[in-house]
Amino acid sequence: MRCFTVLGPSQTGKSTLVEKLGALEGPARKSASPYGLNLIEFEFGKEAWCAIDTPGSGEALAHAQHALLASDACILCVSPNPDEAVLAAPYLRVIEASGTPCILFVNRMDEPRGRLRDVVAALQDYSNHTLILRQIPIREGDKIVGSCDLISERAWRYREGQTSALIEIPKDLIEREHEARAELLEHLSEYDDWLLEELIEDREPASDAVYAISSRVLRENRIVPVLVGAASHSNGIMRLMKALRHDAPKVDVLRKRLSATGSIFESALVGVAFHAYHRQNVGKTVLVRALDDGLKQGALLGGARLGPVQDPATGRPITAAAAATGDVFATVKSDHLIIPSLLSADRSVDAPEWTTPPTPMLERILVPNSERDETKLSETLAKLAETDRGIKVMQEEGTGAQLISAQGPVHLRDIARTLSEVFHVDVTDRPPSPVYRETITRSSDVHYRHRKQTGGAGQFADVKLSVHPNGRGAGFSFAETVKGGAVPRNFIPAVEAGAREAMEKGPLGLRVIDVGVTLTDGQHHSVDSSEFAFRAAGKMGVRDALAQASAVLMQPIFRVEINIPSIYSGSLVPIVSSYKGQVLGFDRDEKAKGWDIFRALIPGSSLDELARALRSATQGIGTFAKTFDHFEELYGKEADAIVSAYAHATEH
Repeated sequence: MRCFTVLGPSQTGKSTLVEKLGALEGPARKSASPYGLNLIEFEFGKEAWCAIDTPGSGEALAHAQHALLASDACILCVSPNPDEAVLAAPYLRVIEASGTPCILFVNRMDEPRGRLRDVVAALQDYSNHTLILRQIPIREGDKIVGSCDLISERAWRYREGQTSALIEIPKDLIEREHEARAELLEHLSEYDDWLLEELIEDREPASDAVYAISSRVLRENRIVPVLVGAASHSNGIMRLMKALRHDAPKVDVLRKRLSATGSIFESALVGVAFHAYHRQNVGKTVLVRALDDGLKQGALLGGARLGPVQDPATGRPITAAAAATGDVFATVKSDHLIIPSLLSADRSVDAPEWTTPPTPMLERILVPNSERDETKLSETLAKLAETDRGIKVMQEEGTGAQLISAQGPVHLRDIARTLSEVFHVDVTDRPPSPVYRETITRSSDVHYRHRKQTGGAGQFADVKLSVHPNGRGAGFSFAETVKGGAVPRNFIPAVEAGAREAMEKGPLGLRVIDVGVTLTDGQHHSVDSSEFAFRAAGKMGVRDALAQASAVLMQPIFRVEINIPSIYSGSLVPIVSSYKGQVLGFDRDEKAKGWDIFRALIPGSSLDELARALRSATQGIGTFAKTFDHFEELYGKEADAIVSAYAHATEH
């Protein structure tokens, strides 16, 4: 079986395209994942094919990345509007990172909103591979009525519901066709010495030879050919499928590519697990592509026995003795298979780094609607994270509530739906509470005596303490300058332990940071003094000192790295400034053409708003990763409101 992925932005007609490709020579078989990824199996040219139709939302990019791991080639489906080329930038980025040979299909050409050359030029801004036109459209007025192949120099007129009709190249198109063909041959000659010599000698190369060169450079992933059509009218579909059949590499090339990127020998690589989801009353279902013969129920795969092997479309057991090389199958009761991963018989190897999804930006606390589901929610989220790498599961500091990071609001809704429909856990969500701290701005000395008499041995500890601010980020420190044994050496660690306890809650009700405590003097009693007594004295003494040392609220500041197409970089400066952030600058992203890495410092309380503003400003393309940088003071009405709200929350 040969396998390819169709990916691209929403509203570009991907699903229609896959449907039409699958129906060229008979009915197709379809299976659907809850995550929006569909498999379409069909026959074409006496070969078995599997098309992986990936969801178009940028928040589901991880599923497209993983599909490429199992694909011989891919089709990038794009809009005919040059202004929408930037929407394809994330897909061009992951295609290039994966090394997957790609055919670019400009769909919906029945709705032209710009010149094809402008579309290609706009897309070229985001591709290190040269985009080469293989066809040019035939126009009648503003309407696209056919296309001309630049290698064979033959033209076809589209016919609704029928195969295209061969026609003469229109006279008014001949000059444009010659120009575009010359450009095509010039690009191809960069990868073939014979063709270069033919062009230098001003000889017209034979079409068959040019076809062979074009096929080779696609299989070698040197260029990206560009085809055109309108899937909704079946225009250009047959030509696209023939290009896949003749030019796209087969599964043996995929094995070599994956073994070159992973720590696994080509001879040992027998499969790749690329998608998984949970089904009610069934459990975890894993989609695997066989890269060698012999995979069947009970076979050793990834270090354990393979569970029942099923047809992805029907869920029925596969009756064949074993999956053939290139086949895609589903397996259940194979929970040891990690998504995504490269598989040998005896081990599972992590997928290449390029399969890592964008860092999720939307953080929410999930609260089960029923108290009995609290424990179940934790277990369920762990299962979801196994099948959806776009999720990160954590616990909220202080409360221990379930905190998840999702790719965006659509992704969050999908998570809630899966929890409800598959696991029967209904949840609501709320933003996490910002993490604040407090510190002191001046030094304070205190003399504290702990004395308690309850019959029998009493409690006695006397300490003199000095509390002072430490440098930002220095944390807690403890020292002692006691002389003459006023506080016995064995009790000093107890004083330090008490001081550390006092840092858990300061005068503002928050954890205290960047404070130093010095034990300067004290007294003890030969009978009533104990570690417990000195620990209590240290704790209460430091609390008293903190109350006198001018406590101040500290807000977290995060360093964010925003990945965006370069055309949006300028718009981020006012956005960052509006959230009281500090712009640190931006650089070209060396790993992705046409992208910048924009760096800034942002208050933690503004990260949620930044995510929303970034999605709006970049049409959902921009993403950021955050790392905690430091705490800084926060004053004024904003600080007063936060302290008041925190005090009210802790009272209730």
